[in-house]
Amino acid sequence: MTEQPTNNQEQTPEKLQIDEPSNFQFHAAYLVYTDLFDGISSADAKRNLNLNIQDLKEDKISPEEFYRNVAQYRGDVRSEQRRNRLTVQTQRKRDWRMKSQKQDRIRRHKK
Repeated sequence: MTEQPTNNQEQTPEKLQIDEPSNFQFHAAYLVYTDLFDGISSADAKRNLNLNIQDLKEDKISPEEFYRNVAQYRGDVRSEQRRNRLTVQTQRKRDWRMKSQKQDRIRRHKK
């Protein structure tokens, strides 16, 4: 006799291939789903994502509810994106001119 796995929770669920590029809202939600599915290793989380995208496809839940349900998995993704952002410091043109004139004066008199 060969032993069959009796616990279905140990098996990792497969990613659903149900994208609809013609439906913009669903397509955007599906892109979020694929990013999260690929980035999560927990089988329970993957099952929950599959359930949410399936319910959205069947119009059992609204897109807002879908995003609310998957927000707990998006937390890590958002913090990673924030760390990679570049910050740009701006200044007024007048301040820049005054600073550059001061630097020029200092250079001119140091010689």
